[in-house]
Amino acid sequence: MHSFEMKMLPWNVVFGVGEIARLAERLESLGLSRALVLSTPEQRGDAERIGDLLGARCAGLYDQARMHVPTAIAQAAAARARELACDCTVSIGGGSTTGLGKAIALECDLPLVAIPTTYAGSEMTCIWGMTEQGRKRTGRDLRVLPKLTIYDPELTIGLPPAIAGPSGMNALAQATINAMDERTNPVIRSMALEAIRAIKKGLPTVMETPNDLEARGDLLFGASLAGAALGAGVTSLHHRLCHTLGGTYDTAHAETHTVLLPYSVAHAAPAVPGLVARIADALGADSAAGGIHDLSSSLGLPTRLAELGVDDSEIDRIADIALETDVVNPQPVTRAGVIELLRAAATGKRPT
Repeated sequence: MHSFEMKMLPWNVVFGVGEIARLAERLESLGLSRALVLSTPEQRGDAERIGDLLGARCAGLYDQARMHVPTAIAQAAAARARELACDCTVSIGGGSTTGLGKAIALECDLPLVAIPTTYAGSEMTCIWGMTEQGRKRTGRDLRVLPKLTIYDPELTIGLPPAIAGPSGMNALAQATINAMDERTNPVIRSMALEAIRAIKKGLPTVMETPNDLEARGDLLFGASLAGAALGAGVTSLHHRLCHTLGGTYDTAHAETHTVLLPYSVAHAAPAVPGLVARIADALGADSAAGGIHDLSSSLGLPTRLAELGVDDSEIDRIADIALETDVVNPQPVTRAGVIELLRAAATGKRPT
């Protein structure tokens, strides 16, 4: 019989094709009237479209969002929001832009409306992260949870396979970590397993047929569930290593998840064999770690640390930085165990 406690996040989600057209109406219903629209430089055009949809509710644009949210960028964006007397931000893009909106929320207490165009899942969590002097700091704060998240599968159509693939694997990591951790309750675990099924179903089709809107919807739904599982669930050694590599070596966030996930699962598997077996079943694979590796390999995604620009000679240093503070994980964390995990990731071989 189950026995657990559960406290869910106050999500406010709209999901559907064409929902972006009602953006101004949605802001009006929230009592928001002066939005700073956020994007990366590459998605400036998308930000301008959002500004057009908002009309008089758009106070300005800030298009300097960057991966891992450098503190200097966050401070500059926050200053811009104050200068324009904004009462909210609207982020359009992936985890970098959502992360910038969260940083502004943390600094200025401004509500964030998130419009994801990738499968990052950050929009469903109250987890923030910022990078300064080679270290990435993270934390949880309800102020950074978006006031509204709008999922419109049409907005992901332009996402090329080279970005969609790792982004989908990032979502898979969020779900997998929460499906195999005994700290998560049965409700979160069920969400995580359903996310794994949806991602496994949608991701290969999205890679092969980028204009398949139904597959885009399946994958976006899976990413939403995965983000929700992470938001109401836990992180572990896997996320610690990803943040270490991103903060210190500026590795691409989604690709870092892609490379490390099979080996993180293999590392934890002996401690939670029953939970890991359920992940393998959701993947339709003989093993969870092997199935994840097979999926990324079949899609032509990176599988080795070297493909992230990280040399094998850095492994000891990575382990030392990752273990500067304690981390909770299904399998007890030791320096030797972390080094073994990273060495396996350096080979790119299918975990056994």
